[in-house]
Amino acid sequence: MLDPHPRRHRNQFDPDPYESELVGIVEAILAADQLDARTLDRIAKTFPKDGKGLFSRSEIIAGFRRFAPGRQWAVDDLAFIERLRMRPVRTQSGVTPVTVLTKPYPCPGRCIFCPNDVRMPKSYLSDEPGAQRAADNRFDPYLQTWNRLAAYHSIGHPVEKVELIVLGGTWSFHPEPYQIWYVKRCFDAMNDFGAGIDGCAEAGISPVPFSSIPVIDGRVLEPTSYNRAIGGALIRSQAGVLVHESEAASWAELESAQRANEDAACRNVGLSIETRPDEITPDEVQRIRRLGGTKVQIGIQCLSDHVLAMNRRGHDVATIRRALALLRSAGFKIHAHWMPNLLAATPEGDVEDFDRLFDDADFRPDELKIYPCSLVASAELMRHYESGEWRPYNEEELLRVLTAGMARTPRYCRITRVIRDFSADDIVIGNKVANLREVAERALAGQGARCSDIRAREIRGESFRSEDLRLSEHAYTTSIGREIFLEYATPADRLVAFLRLSLPVEPAAQGELAGSAMIREVHVYGASLALGRRAGGRAQHRGLGRQLIERARALAAEAGYDDLAVISAVGTRAYYRSLGFRDGPLYQHIRVGD
Repeated sequence: MLDPHPRRHRNQFDPDPYESELVGIVEAILAADQLDARTLDRIAKTFPKDGKGLFSRSEIIAGFRRFAPGRQWAVDDLAFIERLRMRPVRTQSGVTPVTVLTKPYPCPGRCIFCPNDVRMPKSYLSDEPGAQRAADNRFDPYLQTWNRLAAYHSIGHPVEKVELIVLGGTWSFHPEPYQIWYVKRCFDAMNDFGAGIDGCAEAGISPVPFSSIPVIDGRVLEPTSYNRAIGGALIRSQAGVLVHESEAASWAELESAQRANEDAACRNVGLSIETRPDEITPDEVQRIRRLGGTKVQIGIQCLSDHVLAMNRRGHDVATIRRALALLRSAGFKIHAHWMPNLLAATPEGDVEDFDRLFDDADFRPDELKIYPCSLVASAELMRHYESGEWRPYNEEELLRVLTAGMARTPRYCRITRVIRDFSADDIVIGNKVANLREVAERALAGQGARCSDIRAREIRGESFRSEDLRLSEHAYTTSIGREIFLEYATPADRLVAFLRLSLPVEPAAQGELAGSAMIREVHVYGASLALGRRAGGRAQHRGLGRQLIERARALAAEAGYDDLAVISAVGTRAYYRSLGFRDGPLYQHIRVGD
């Protein structure tokens, strides 16, 4: 059963009773020539907590913040935290990611491979770390966002530039009032956290008893079992409706929260939602953009009509083509999900399927999650496994598919994952190797090859010299025209910054974007910095983004466009205004000839 009171990630630690110990730890850390894990452990043991325990890094940071004002310590908060930062990879891509999950809700899909954990949104399992955080907060968007920001802040990560990632089932199937409310409450949490306001106690959450619904067994699953169970729980607990009046907001309320976020201390610099190809329509594209969306995670799973049909995906490849064209014409970053080892797939067929992802101009995603199919007990695939119709690839087969695909992934794409974050205990059979990407990269190296996708090349926290950077441009065709991927990289091919420029021939989205070239993404790598901070030898705040945008303007002019639009996030609007962009209804624009 869930705790009836959602967990609050408040920093409940009070440093005052431990002033002498924490001051001793901080001063020892500042005096150390080099700080590694062993040295920090020795220092912590010298000043034990309550005579026996050790202070955590978040407690040491809390002590520094509490006692620094009264002492002449020669470092500021940022410099001290740099020495202690935990898991820096979380924010070394230039932004701080905050993932939140929508509540369990009926799904239009009937996919046989999908888990049916009724405690979770469709396709998620309760043991996944992000899902656990969501359940602890009863899927409330404000609590999830605020508490995640508090967790980052407590261990020293900056939270001024937030990429909000909304996951859970099929976003587009949720009613519009819930969508507006959900995003508004995430913005409320960012605005409040940046202002030092804790509104968690006032967050209104509906006590939906998802944990009391009987677990579904995939061997006896009826196609609508998940939807019936979830719909029934929502109706019983929410007075006969699937959206409670407390989980609804107006567009005007959302737009007010967005305007407040434009110059807030904790700004949204990207907003991603997760949906299906058959839910993408012109109206849905407009709605996602109006919500502030900049990226769409979309489950394409496979590019074979036969395999899609065998897995009861509910749409065909033509639907995927239409969906991606609509999203691309509206400027969204396309984050595709692809699944090898589905029912009726083969290793050879999957290698060919992966090739189609980038050989065919109708696809060519910007980011990619690779999810090898693993069997969980609540999935209908259990029947096909027990009948012998489906089997998991062995290690050699799976590595053959992965290495072939990773080696052929183009420079403009980022492979963000190579495995679902399922617990090994949840997997009946299938891959249980957690570091599958690392294993595949070692196998590639053994073949004398390497992965050249964005994630393999990004600079992260490394230093570099600006004069050594080179600008290169990689052009390729898409379903709507031509794309140019501009990138700054070091001589060792470490990616420092990039821009995605779309030059549509006949854009599917008319109106505001008619006749416009489009900047779909600008990204500068390096550890996420507080707004206004300078980075020394690091990537951010060296004017690289501005230089890329100026080059994009020149390329748009050469291609005959008069207008350059950008799909800006709410928290980046002020930045683009400073470069001369003007606000449009849903995008920002600049004349390329000015």
